[in-house]
Amino acid sequence: MKLAKEDMDRMMDEHFGYEAADNVEGVLSTLTPDVIHDIVGMPTGPTYGPENARPFYVNLFADLSDGKVTCLRRLYGDNFLVDESMWEGKAPGTPFGVPGNGRPLRFRLLHVTEFSDDCMIKRENVWIDLATILQQLK
Repeated sequence: MKLAKEDMDRMMDEHFGYEAADNVEGVLSTLTPDVIHDIVGMPTGPTYGPENARPFYVNLFADLSDGKVTCLRRLYGDNFLVDESMWEGKAPGTPFGVPGNGRPLRFRLLHVTEFSDDCMIKRENVWIDLATILQQLK
């Protein structure tokens, strides 16, 4: 079954909304039970299932605050989308191992997201502009 762009947009916007609210349970509710969650470059590698993705979100919400994601562009395929976004907020914790000291932070994200037939996220690959983060936090 081919999903409509609007349905995929709605799910991504819901997922990002839960992230903006630091709502771990909400974020996890957008994922399938067998989700592949891959933050490219993380030492853990991909994780499998929402409960194994939980620690990433718990740490993320402790390390970053007041986050706002602005979509710059979306490209669509059969049951997947590529989302290029800008994240803006503050770094009160230790994002990606670097002390944030509450400084403002702005960086690009690229999500490649696949959806199940019922429009839940079944695979999420995320590329983060780590060079820009490190430059802002050094």
